[in-house]
Amino acid sequence: MPGGLRSDGPAAAGTARAGDAPRPRRLSWIAALLSFRTISGRLIVGLVVLIAVASVAVSVETDNSLNRSLMSSLNQELQSATDSWYQCVQHTSMNDNPDPDDSGQTDSSQTAPGYGVCSQDGQAPGTFEAVLTGTSVRYQTAVRAVCDLSATDKAALAKLPASSPPPSITSGPDTSSSVESSPPPPKPASTAAPAPAYIRTLSSLGGEYMLTKVTGPEQGTALVTGLPLATVDTTLRHVENDERLVFAAVLLLALVMGTAIVELSLRPLRRVAATATRVTELPLDAGEVTLPAGVPDSDPRTEVGRVGAAFNRMLFHVERALGRRAASEARLRRFAADASHELRTPLSAIRGYAELALRHPGPVPEEVTHALKRVQSESARMGVLVDDLLLLARLDAGRPLEREPVDLSRLAIETTSDARVARTDHRWRLDLPDEPILVTGDEHRLHQVLANLLSNAGKHTPPGSTVSVALTADPALPGNSPEAASVQRGVLPQGPRVELSITDDGPGIPPELLPELFERFTRADTSRARDATAAGKSTGLGLAIVDAVVAAHEGCISVTSRPGMTRFDIILPLLREPAEQPQTSPV
Repeated sequence: MPGGLRSDGPAAAGTARAGDAPRPRRLSWIAALLSFRTISGRLIVGLVVLIAVASVAVSVETDNSLNRSLMSSLNQELQSATDSWYQCVQHTSMNDNPDPDDSGQTDSSQTAPGYGVCSQDGQAPGTFEAVLTGTSVRYQTAVRAVCDLSATDKAALAKLPASSPPPSITSGPDTSSSVESSPPPPKPASTAAPAPAYIRTLSSLGGEYMLTKVTGPEQGTALVTGLPLATVDTTLRHVENDERLVFAAVLLLALVMGTAIVELSLRPLRRVAATATRVTELPLDAGEVTLPAGVPDSDPRTEVGRVGAAFNRMLFHVERALGRRAASEARLRRFAADASHELRTPLSAIRGYAELALRHPGPVPEEVTHALKRVQSESARMGVLVDDLLLLARLDAGRPLEREPVDLSRLAIETTSDARVARTDHRWRLDLPDEPILVTGDEHRLHQVLANLLSNAGKHTPPGSTVSVALTADPALPGNSPEAASVQRGVLPQGPRVELSITDDGPGIPPELLPELFERFTRADTSRARDATAAGKSTGLGLAIVDAVVAAHEGCISVTSRPGMTRFDIILPLLREPAEQPQTSPV
């Protein structure tokens, strides 16, 4: 049993978690749908608010109209009850002739002769009737209800202003009916001006009453007639409750139906947004790009359809422009590759003939010898330029490089040793880890990258400068100082990586030259060059080749420069477990 309980606990918890998992996503979807930042949210919220305002306006107007109608009906009933009460009291007073001198000595609990018949004769349940003599209540009753007025309520009735009875009931009853023991039947409501009605709270009777007060048929008396407002309040309360239920259902239905309609109406716009998102994720800078087919919603009769049609036309123009650009770049690359390849043969021939002419045993004028040497030198330089152009054309065309394990530690040692021999007037430093660092790539091209950077460092710094080469696995990549200008090319590789940095303490690179430093045929300012001859021999393709080779190895290169410091950083993916580790050469 204990084991069974332990096994059921996690399963039950897992079931509960699985059932609750969609709830946050559902709530987030509803919150995103009703967000006021979106068009759908604004439309839905605006629709619900509009219906809510209309419902409140209808409810208020309905309550006011119903209240006026009910109060008018109650006032008519009160006028009819006042007429009946006055006629009955008049008839009773003429037949029974109660002594008015005794009226002041009779309290509200005593009943005058004949008044009880009037109170039960055709009056609605709850009707309040009273006879006042001065400020005291001579008679009081309520049809089918308990009537025991408090002193406060009696004082409130006494304070009511008494008005004259309507003319239709002051003419008095027929004399022939005076012999009868019962009062005549009540007359219909008069069309004359009604008696003023007042609303007072009679707490002893349990609520508010609509009251009239007219002078009685006997001198010094007043007749009070009242109807309770409880029926009006109850009717209004029932109507208000029904309105709340109906309007709540209408708002809920409007929310559901409005959400469905807005979602259905905005679905074409969402398709346009999804297609635009796919376009932004495409590598538009690549050679060939296939754009989406467009959106199907292109009906010019609708707003979204016009947007979709314009978006489709834009995609067509972009695709055609990209196609033309790709075709033009492909033709240019082919031309550069073909021209470079074709120029290699005549350049080799020129160099060969120049060397052959310089080996002529006979006497050659000095001017001719100088010209032949210049032909040989320029043809060699042009050969290097053609080789560089051919390499860049092949890299642009996406020619795959070799993918073998390369020991960067050995490459750094070899290229630094070569640079030390070429530039003996500089100080060269190496900072390498104890273990070899390997990457996957083309060893010859990576050697060319290091050789170009070290050659530039030696060429563009004065004698006595220090050039440092450092190699680090999994670098922390610190940020640049604010006073140093920097630029980065390529995408930083993910996962394990290696950093190869080349730093010199020369005059630095002009800030205005940094944005175009890796462009083709970009040459440094001659003020940074060690001599004009060295600067003149530069082809302007060295750093362009460095950038292209590093990008082909899925790495990135950055340069940071300020007066007294120039640093090139190359970041490449690190090879953790190479299949075969090359032997490391000593310095």
